[in-house]
Amino acid sequence: MKHAILLGFFVFIFYGAATAQAGYTVKGVIADSVEHVKLGTSSVAVLQAKDSILVKFTYATGDGSFSMSGLKKGKFILLVSYPDYADYTEEFSLDSLNQVRDLGNISMALKSRLLQEVIVKGTASQMKIKGDTTEFNAKAFVIQPNAKVEDLLKQLPGITVDKDGKITAEGQAVNKVLVDGEEFFGDDPTLVTRNIRADMVDKIQLYDKKSDQAAFTGVDDGKTQKTINVKLRADKKQGVFGKLQAGDGPEGVYQGEALFNAFKNKEKFSVFGTIGNNGKVGLGFEDEQKYGTGDQLDFTDNGININTQSSDDLDVFGGIYSGQGFPLAQTAGVHYDAKWDDDKKSVNANYKLGFISIDGTTNVLSQNNIPDSIFNSRSNQNYHNTMFRQKLSTVYETRLDTSSNLKISIDGTLKHIITDNNYTSSDSLNNALVNSGTRQLNNTVDQRAFNGSAFYTHKFHKPGRTLSLLVSESYSQSQANGSLKSNIDFYNAQQQVDSTQNINESKTNNLQSNLFNTNLTYSEPFTRELELVFNYGIGVNHASADRITASLVPGSTFGLPIADLSSDYTFNQFLNHAGAILNYKKGKLTFNFGTRVTDDQFHQIDDFTGNLNDRTFVDWAPQARFQYRFSPQKSFTFSYNGTTTQPTLEQLQPVTSNSDPLNIIVGNPQLTPSFTNTFNMNYRSYKVLTDQFFGFYGNYSFVDNPIVNHINYNSVGQSVSQYFNLPGHATTSFYGGGNFGRKFQNLGGINAAIGFNINGNTSYNYTNDLLNMSKNYVLNPLINLGMFKMKKIELGFQGGPTYTISESSLQPNVNNNGWGARADLNGTIYLPGKFQVGTYSNYQYNAATASFHQNFSQVIFNPFIIKTFLKNDNLSAELWVNDVFNQNSGFSRVAQANLITQTTNNTLKRYFMLTINYDFTKMAAGVSKQ
Repeated sequence: MKHAILLGFFVFIFYGAATAQAGYTVKGVIADSVEHVKLGTSSVAVLQAKDSILVKFTYATGDGSFSMSGLKKGKFILLVSYPDYADYTEEFSLDSLNQVRDLGNISMALKSRLLQEVIVKGTASQMKIKGDTTEFNAKAFVIQPNAKVEDLLKQLPGITVDKDGKITAEGQAVNKVLVDGEEFFGDDPTLVTRNIRADMVDKIQLYDKKSDQAAFTGVDDGKTQKTINVKLRADKKQGVFGKLQAGDGPEGVYQGEALFNAFKNKEKFSVFGTIGNNGKVGLGFEDEQKYGTGDQLDFTDNGININTQSSDDLDVFGGIYSGQGFPLAQTAGVHYDAKWDDDKKSVNANYKLGFISIDGTTNVLSQNNIPDSIFNSRSNQNYHNTMFRQKLSTVYETRLDTSSNLKISIDGTLKHIITDNNYTSSDSLNNALVNSGTRQLNNTVDQRAFNGSAFYTHKFHKPGRTLSLLVSESYSQSQANGSLKSNIDFYNAQQQVDSTQNINESKTNNLQSNLFNTNLTYSEPFTRELELVFNYGIGVNHASADRITASLVPGSTFGLPIADLSSDYTFNQFLNHAGAILNYKKGKLTFNFGTRVTDDQFHQIDDFTGNLNDRTFVDWAPQARFQYRFSPQKSFTFSYNGTTTQPTLEQLQPVTSNSDPLNIIVGNPQLTPSFTNTFNMNYRSYKVLTDQFFGFYGNYSFVDNPIVNHINYNSVGQSVSQYFNLPGHATTSFYGGGNFGRKFQNLGGINAAIGFNINGNTSYNYTNDLLNMSKNYVLNPLINLGMFKMKKIELGFQGGPTYTISESSLQPNVNNNGWGARADLNGTIYLPGKFQVGTYSNYQYNAATASFHQNFSQVIFNPFIIKTFLKNDNLSAELWVNDVFNQNSGFSRVAQANLITQTTNNTLKRYFMLTINYDFTKMAAGVSKQ
């Protein structure tokens, strides 16, 4: 009996504890609203009513029923989802009187029926955050007939697209746009954003694309690239689509474009061609970032940067139109990608060619605040630049077996560049003329580059244990032939010509680099939460730089080399690098830290003199990253990266450059490396049901032992610059900001957001042997408003004031502090008869400052009227007026160190254009045809 009572007591205690642990419960049965078919596997989520944070999640059983226990008391929202059905939401409460909430039968409505029903329960969420990826639901945004991906991106919170198609997200430039995770013509995102139709899109994903190595191991190595992935709808992946466009105007401005795409199962084929002189088509804004304005012969892994785009290479044209001058561009390309053998093999290939020429003029006013004096310069430039480029790239991937993969990448580029630049200039010291002159630079450059790599990965039976090997080789060559003609008059104190300098020289450059690099990476999990990633590799580089400057005699095409302006260097570099990263991941927390060490042995030979220069460096690259995920829609990330930066060849070489005789550059072989510390922070939060987004970000970096410029000016306006280390000082830079936005249904569905951006830097330089510290900060609050009513109105506004702080310690009373403002307005109003009127316009204002005594303002008003035809509006005629008020001045002001510059370029102003657009689509059965 005693034992029975004791047993009963323990059963009572156990039952009470189990009951207390079970907490509160919600349950129900999910079925079709008409057919009453039970919808098994429906996803069921319980969210907190106050902030939409996910509390619990489950799937319905085969009979459509679900039950979730262990809930706390409070107010909640039930969210039920099932493919092809509208989401179902219902608020409910749990308390001591309602510990179990039985919602009974939950009726789900097919989306296809909703057009015939009056009551709709559930809405499509605009955005979700999955891990490090922000995913936008295209169906939740307004998509006009024949709108392109770029039009969809402009509606997404936190993303902006400028007039040139450049995308910015979370304060960072987006340089890569993928289609279903694959490259699409590679280096030009606008070929995706301005050609693929928005109604073909299912999701837009925004994330920081990790390196192949980090994506494989799952451990972040700090190498990321802001990326957008356009996921197409399943019913849009089989068929053909494209567009034809032709436009012309009375001012001789024209454009034309043709694009054809064919998708079939897992194959894509695309071909395009463009021509135009209105600046709307070009070779892609990312070309300059990826391939450089000239040939970048770079050593890897923090080695010495052999940058061939120095002032001694004359003016090498990068093939990019950024609003200056009058352009003519012609481009064409072919793309193919496919997967086969049950997706075990895939190929992605692109071929592009393009020609661009730009004619223009540039006027520059600069003020250099040297100690006790002000140095003013005026320069006028006329230029004619052309470039023809071909690029072929391919990526082949194969799954060797269930645990091994191989990825082979190959690309090659050919460029032919011709530049013709003519300058007139004059300099004044304290308002007294000290020199004036003319200068002519001509150059013809042939460049070629080849890159190849093989990336092998293997996963062992033990989860987390991996091995990978990367082998790569890069070859590049740049051959240039040019000439420099210069005539400069120097003035005495009485403003009379005191002396004259004449230069007539030929310049030839031949630069080559061949870099072989390997990297072996091994990851070993110690526990389920703790993992070590170790890597080791070697790099071998052989490069040469042969620069010959010769004095030309009138009537002769050959001259004698000038020794102090010529050089012939051979560079050999051997790199040994090793590193390790320790990664900890448990629940909502991820943390990793580690370092990379490089032994850099550099051997330089002067083939002119036979002099040798051997250098050995030890480079460190520490890193750390912390991330905490409060919920699937809320996360905080903090990271640190350190980098050793070696001086560039231009900073080291003892050869004088005289391509600008008034600004001479002298090398300093005694330079030592600098070290950069960078901190990044990012917080973002999203509430699904209210479409509310909040986030802030920041970046701060400082450079120890920085390499700074030392410039000495003489009495006739010439400057001689040389680089030196500045121990004991640190240059700094930062950017940051935040934004908050949501959709207000009670205000007609308007999207509103406010934000704040700030960036700045502190830098040092020497002027006439005196140290100068410069501070440059820009503050920019922003407001974003958007309104979209299908077939009625589409308006978007972004703008706000700016305040600039630009000061120099050598001239504290002469600064560029002042207010400014910028606003962009994009809008379309739909009228009867299939007419649309609208505008893409912007306003810019810069107030007068202590350095610039006049206000600057301009309104670029670009109105248009569109008439659409045919059943699906896929034929349209558009009358476009560019810059109605003829105010586009190509104006900019820049303050850097103690130099303040104002630049004015000639550019496209007012013109009229009539454009005919035809979009065609023929998709698989069941999809509408046009």
